[in-house]
Amino acid sequence: MKNLKNDKTENLKIPNHVAIIMDGNGRWAKKRLMPRKIGHRAGAEKLRQVVRWCTDYNIKHLTVYAFSTENWQRSQDEVNSLMNLIVEFFGKYEDELRAEGVRLRFIGELSDLPEKSLEVVQRAERDSQERNRIILNIALSYGSRQEIVRACKLYGEALLNGTMTNDQLTIENFSDFFYAGDLPDPDLLIRPGGEQRISNFLLWQLSYTEMYFIDKLWPDFSKEDLYEALAEYSRRDRRYGDAR
Repeated sequence: MKNLKNDKTENLKIPNHVAIIMDGNGRWAKKRLMPRKIGHRAGAEKLRQVVRWCTDYNIKHLTVYAFSTENWQRSQDEVNSLMNLIVEFFGKYEDELRAEGVRLRFIGELSDLPEKSLEVVQRAERDSQERNRIILNIALSYGSRQEIVRACKLYGEALLNGTMTNDQLTIENFSDFFYAGDLPDPDLLIRPGGEQRISNFLLWQLSYTEMYFIDKLWPDFSKEDLYEALAEYSRRDRRYGDAR
């Protein structure tokens, strides 16, 4: 593994927006004969570290897949532990997030969250609005197919109430109906955990995103791994369909 202290990171092309599917928490815990909730706690601690590493690299947007719409199908005990972890995480690290200049945004069907968890994420988002070092977008109760259907419904409502006409809809402004319509598309998607799929995450937004998969489980993801992902991204030639 490269020694970051000796590497010249000035040659990296730094993406504006990195998306991460934080996969492997449960398997990480199982390998250690621990409950899955311990793996989720380790995954939350890893997110804390990765946010700091991203600010070191001057990445401006980080979007993470924290809890999908499908995750509601897990055991009630695991769901409860995840919802409680949300409350604990933002209570424990609010001062650190403020010091790091992290603005928080949440995408997904937030109304599905338990009342206490919803209050915490709404307060975290509201209280961080003036921060601008990095924007951390956390996908909670999120599914991309659901987001697209929701956008279609909102577009239909705009047609019915006369605020938009059919010929005004474009590829560019359709995303205005998404949870965070002003969010730039990700430049790089990182998925630890060994799976090579996107699992209903940002289907529309990932159209031209470079993808990087790694076998290492999310709690074991290191700053060296982030460096390797950025180095691989820097080697890619992003042509957006151009034949150059």
